[in-house]
Amino acid sequence: MTCKGICIRYKAQKPVGTGRYASGQRRCQICEIFIKWEGLWCPCCGYRLRTKPRNLKYKAKLRARVEADSAEEVETNSIAAMEQELVAEAAGKTKTTKAKSSKGKEKTLCEFCGKSYVFIDKHMKNCKKNPENESIAIKA
Repeated sequence: MTCKGICIRYKAQKPVGTGRYASGQRRCQICEIFIKWEGLWCPCCGYRLRTKPRNLKYKAKLRARVEADSAEEVETNSIAAMEQELVAEAAGKTKTTKAKSSKGKEKTLCEFCGKSYVFIDKHMKNCKKNPENESIAIKA
């Protein structure tokens, strides 16, 4: 487990404005350098790479950055979803609504009665307002 010099090929430059660990760099304790490598083990010496800082102050910084990035991503996704819903409603193309169940299945509106159902094709066959299903009762 000694440095063989292979790690020099993967040596990473210090990023501007962000931390090394936040930008995806990893540190090898044997080779004593930061490398840009996706694996858990050093390509040079085979030692386990560090992916998080050891210092309490820098751990807190990294944690704050990760939380801020994830909150920003969630906000961006929710805004994009709302924009898509608004565009679809404006176009008048959607007749689906989200179900109130915890599973999040989509419900579709029936063309005949206007109620929303998860299994719309099954309901349409049995819908009482469907003109195809109306049968004429013959009295004897």
